[in-house]
Amino acid sequence: MNSIDLSSQLKAIDALLVQYQWLWRPQPFKHVRPEWCVRLPELTTRLLALSDDELALLTAQESELMALLAEYLPELAAFEALCQLPARHLTTLTPLSPHLNWAVPGRKWTQIEAFAQAVGPVTSPVLEWCGGKGHLGRLLAMQWQQPALTLEYDPVLCRDGTLLAQRARVAQQFHVVDVLLPAVPQYLIDRHTVALHACGALHRTLVRQAVAARVPAFDIAPCCYHLGSDAAYQPFFLTESLALVSDDLRLAVTETVTSSAREVSKRDREMAWKLGFDRLRRDISGEDHYRSIRPIDKQWLTFDFAGFCQALAQREQLAIAGEIEWPHYEQFGWQRQREVMRLSLVRHAVRRPLELWLVLDMANYIIRQGYRVELGTFCPRQVTPRNLLLSARLAG
Repeated sequence: MNSIDLSSQLKAIDALLVQYQWLWRPQPFKHVRPEWCVRLPELTTRLLALSDDELALLTAQESELMALLAEYLPELAAFEALCQLPARHLTTLTPLSPHLNWAVPGRKWTQIEAFAQAVGPVTSPVLEWCGGKGHLGRLLAMQWQQPALTLEYDPVLCRDGTLLAQRARVAQQFHVVDVLLPAVPQYLIDRHTVALHACGALHRTLVRQAVAARVPAFDIAPCCYHLGSDAAYQPFFLTESLALVSDDLRLAVTETVTSSAREVSKRDREMAWKLGFDRLRRDISGEDHYRSIRPIDKQWLTFDFAGFCQALAQREQLAIAGEIEWPHYEQFGWQRQREVMRLSLVRHAVRRPLELWLVLDMANYIIRQGYRVELGTFCPRQVTPRNLLLSARLAG
């Protein structure tokens, strides 16, 4: 895909996201009925009537969800075509040492192998950005017979990675480094730089540092765009009209395909109990508006609903007096949870467009700095929803 395609793709996604922000920006968790429910009463009725099986299908299948929404807003069908990306060509890896993936969880190793295959030939020494124990760097170093340097903030991970490299007999070094500090560019010079799921400010810093150092090549699979971002997001490419805030960036990565049934049940209970507590707070305080709740102590989810509310009320300095009809508020919370999950589908429909907007924003910036850029997917979304790979090669 050439730079003109990427630029046009960004402009088109930007225009649609701006046009329909009245639909995807309101959060049903905070608003019992977002304003769009009045504007689209038939869609609202349809969503609220979904069975649990239908909800699960629409949550898992973006194409099915978009088809449903397009019945009421046909213009949204354009998102699906705009978000189509080619799968990257995968290089067959040479069978390597059985020690290479020692102690790496299976799903994580599948992601690492897919990323390494999509990167293709590596002809320069490898720099692994925020590499943890250096699993990706170790694989690339052995595959392409290039030395690897892994930058990682946690000294324990660096120590463990060094032992793994020695065990696999790989030429890999580790440096304990905070990559957000100014002294980092010295490590980048003349290296093929890779970052698999470096979060937020970490991958954004890499983009700026890599183009400034004129690295010959770098490959990034971004993740957790909201981390390290202020309330107002500062884009790389300042010609688009969409203004994003931290909540928007968080929406881009809310899709999960790897959660266990236990994790899903725990998530649903936390949402229902928070919504039940929110109703209780409103009734006690007389303030009938949403007030944000800071992350909770997960241990509270092992309590019953009353214990959860009492612990949260103590932290939030909400005085609970007299007899509370706990079953009423818990039932209210579960009913609201059911509605929130269904009304939130309209926001879920723009998760991929938002994520692609963010990556295309980076891609067009990199192109302006004199790089050839390719953007595609390096693995199926069932392996990881964060499957976008941005590959940059210095032109000329």
